[in-house]
Amino acid sequence: MNVEIIKCLKDNYSYLVIDEKNKSACVIDPSEAKPIINFIEKNQIKLDFILNTHHHFDHVGGNQVLKKKYNSKVIGFEGDKDRIPKIDICLKDREIWKHKNFEFKIFHIPGHTMGHVCFNFFKEKLLFTGDTLFSLGCGRIFEGTYKQMYNSLNLIKSFALETKIYCGHEYTLNNSNFCLLHDKKNLKLKKKIFLIKKKLNKNLPTIPSTLKEELETNIFLRCDSIENFSKLRDLKDNF
Repeated sequence: MNVEIIKCLKDNYSYLVIDEKNKSACVIDPSEAKPIINFIEKNQIKLDFILNTHHHFDHVGGNQVLKKKYNSKVIGFEGDKDRIPKIDICLKDREIWKHKNFEFKIFHIPGHTMGHVCFNFFKEKLLFTGDTLFSLGCGRIFEGTYKQMYNSLNLIKSFALETKIYCGHEYTLNNSNFCLLHDKKNLKLKKKIFLIKKKLNKNLPTIPSTLKEELETNIFLRCDSIENFSKLRDLKDNF
């Protein structure tokens, strides 16, 4: 499997998971259709499935056009079936879904929204976290509670350390500044910030990171209590 990072809107990322053997793909969180279509047409790939982590428009905005153009099936969480446009396949929490060489496990991770999920392509160790876990950050809490978000992040912490994290936005530099403010002595964080700036200077994505990196440098994953997490999340909202 190959993962192509597709820049969308202002700072969103959509992802094409491509089965190179069959020239078929799943797209995760297509914010808009045009950049996805451009890549698919240029590389002659068949878009079989559309996966949505949650219902926000900047993650589902391309659903309708892509489904109509390619007859793709939309996959999402059963708890969000009334909010994800054109959904075809509704999956339960921790359900494993498989089609040919595509196989992933879905996990319900509420906090940012009540129906938020992540997709874990566990054989390849690829995790698509939407707006729950960012590189060096986590999502705002819009619909859920601090406890739900804290528990969702703790669930992600249980995955394999070498898991590659693909998140919904390019927020890494801003997140790094916040982490450094509250974790000044973290040498691994300082090294990561240096590499982040090098990538951005070359107009490259800072994504993916790995779970190991995030555990070492992401202040939200380093919280040891719901109280500390809640305080940091409030501070980040006004950062």
